[in-house]
Amino acid sequence: MADLKAAVIGVGSMGRNHARVYRELPETHLVAVADESAAQAESLGELHGCHAYTDISAMLATEKPDIVSVVVPTTAHLSVGTLALEAGCHVIVEKPIAATEAEAMSLIETARRVGRQLMVGHIVRFDPAIQTLTGHLQDGEMGRIYQVKSRRLGPFPNRIRDVGVIVDLATHDLDIARHLTGQPITRVYCEIARRLHAGHEDMVVGTLRHADGTVGLIDINWLTPSKVRELTVTGEGGMFLVDYLTQDLYFFENSDAEAVEWDRMALIKGVSEGKMIRYPLRRAEPLKLELEAFARSLLDGTPVPVSGQDGLDALTVAMALLRSGETHEPVSVRYCTVGERCN
Repeated sequence: MADLKAAVIGVGSMGRNHARVYRELPETHLVAVADESAAQAESLGELHGCHAYTDISAMLATEKPDIVSVVVPTTAHLSVGTLALEAGCHVIVEKPIAATEAEAMSLIETARRVGRQLMVGHIVRFDPAIQTLTGHLQDGEMGRIYQVKSRRLGPFPNRIRDVGVIVDLATHDLDIARHLTGQPITRVYCEIARRLHAGHEDMVVGTLRHADGTVGLIDINWLTPSKVRELTVTGEGGMFLVDYLTQDLYFFENSDAEAVEWDRMALIKGVSEGKMIRYPLRRAEPLKLELEAFARSLLDGTPVPVSGQDGLDALTVAMALLRSGETHEPVSVRYCTVGERCN
């Protein structure tokens, strides 16, 4: 039996998926959708047998949903998210959490003030391949992590108008790099370019430095005709490879990765090719796993899997990348917490 009344604000391509998943989950019951386009809201409401609104405040007051998905343009995350939180709803806001760090902190402050949960939709954490990889890394199977490399290439998505690839796409990979290593990113450097996009960067190539010395690489664009979604994690034991498009996880073993206590011996030992493993995974829709985890955390009274602070941290690194791209200099990352001013 559904326990939580759910609503979706913003019913573009991603919002429509949120509505569908709420209909499918046993923990939730879709009661309403809202969008500035009456035609879009009404067609989706008719499809799912729920009420449709163009007035967000009216929807919140009338339907009194327990949880709300905020799936509107980034520049509206603060205003819409604040409305939903102050109406007494728990909120999941699509990444990035907000357009600026100050706006992100305002959302976090509001959630704390009204005693409601705020989750950020960093959906990549819920990819079955990433969840399996996280378990292997936490079990120490890799040993020390040396490098995390992300490639996220593809054509320009017509849904994006208000941000460039760093805020729209790199936030995925910045969050995953922090999540997998357990280490904050302390310094960034990148080169950006605007080739086809009218107002924002559509290409970024950058390096990341984590607190423990792990190196990160990102290669992201909206210029490639075919999609590439790939992550590699290289370390003492070998290399993990994630193919996001197929939800596959591979491990390429370094057969010489034995414990070497004598550092000088380690210098000459090097690496060699070992066995390759393709892990059997139970494939699933990441959005369904994400919204299910959000609902379960509310029903169980446990912390949401991706907090507002997690979203703010990813945005902070993204903003540092933008500054680096503009200044052509390395930028040290200064993280923000609620109650203080950001850079």
